[in-house]
Amino acid sequence: MKDVRAVSVMYHGRRVGTLSMGNRYCCQFEYDKEWLNDGFSISPLLLPLKTGLFTADYHPFNGNFGIFEDSLPGGYGEYLLQKMMRREGIDYRSFSPVQRLSIVGNLGMGALCYVPETKVALSFREATLDEMQQMALDVLSEKTEDNIDLLFSGSCNSGGVRPKSIVHTEDGHWLVKFRHTYDPKDIGRQEFHYNELARRAGIEVPEFKLFEGKYFATRRFDIGSQGERLHMATASALLNEPIRPPKMDYHTLLQLTGYLTQSADAVEQQFRRMVFNHYARNFDDHARNFSFIYTDGRWRLSPAYDLTNDQTLGEHATTINFKGKPTDEDMITIGMNIKMSRQRCQQIIEEVRNVLKEDI
Repeated sequence: MKDVRAVSVMYHGRRVGTLSMGNRYCCQFEYDKEWLNDGFSISPLLLPLKTGLFTADYHPFNGNFGIFEDSLPGGYGEYLLQKMMRREGIDYRSFSPVQRLSIVGNLGMGALCYVPETKVALSFREATLDEMQQMALDVLSEKTEDNIDLLFSGSCNSGGVRPKSIVHTEDGHWLVKFRHTYDPKDIGRQEFHYNELARRAGIEVPEFKLFEGKYFATRRFDIGSQGERLHMATASALLNEPIRPPKMDYHTLLQLTGYLTQSADAVEQQFRRMVFNHYARNFDDHARNFSFIYTDGRWRLSPAYDLTNDQTLGEHATTINFKGKPTDEDMITIGMNIKMSRQRCQQIIEEVRNVLKEDI
């Protein structure tokens, strides 16, 4: 496989800039001159829209910039890609960030694409959801390595540990989740119920439904109403925050929300999500599970996603007032630090708790 040392970062067919391996370990990025004239910062805190060469820190993304790390497959997608490369006698772990992005090409989530592309052999054929589920279980349980390329092409580099596939129907683009080997068989219905509760609690969630009565699916919010791909960035990317180990605090997340969106409503919504995650016992609230979308010349908070009852960590991945097991007063402190009133914080806590108290 060719040793790609630089890629052009593209957005809707325009060159945003060039990403290269500045030295053996760390990436460098420079905006294109034309993009500087009328483009936007793809990562306002770390890559402001200005001339000059930016050099990434080695930590926490092995020399990559957070915004481009978002484009790479994580969890399930990376697991499949490593197996595909290993089958060809290639160690994916030895690849530089630029080489990995070259493999992503235009298959990532969000709007950023990378050229030149390093093509990998992928299978494209029709498969039912039941077939996709069984194929994923067989691969994850190490029974076989058949159909790895088919599973990878279907996942579109989406992150997270659970198997996923992109499905296109007459009414849009959907991200369908399958169960992992350790998940209960009704995990899809469980996540559907969680999203119903979240919506009742005032959380903005994407449109969601169950395919075939069992596979949970959400409408892709990185695709606009006209089918255009939208630029998206996770809190992890924007803050250069790793998820292993997780160390973000909700105070930082709410500050980021206010700074990017300039919207008190968005800050309140993020506060509400913190309260929901706490009372719904969603401890998997790490920095890649919060995103922002750039559209119509401004940043806005993305819909909430990956809302499940995940208590495997034992405490929140994102701390609340620097505590993994917080109290109501800790949440109120977070809100008041971002200029919400105590009364409003208490009101939101009560609204969310009233929805959840009989269901969780």
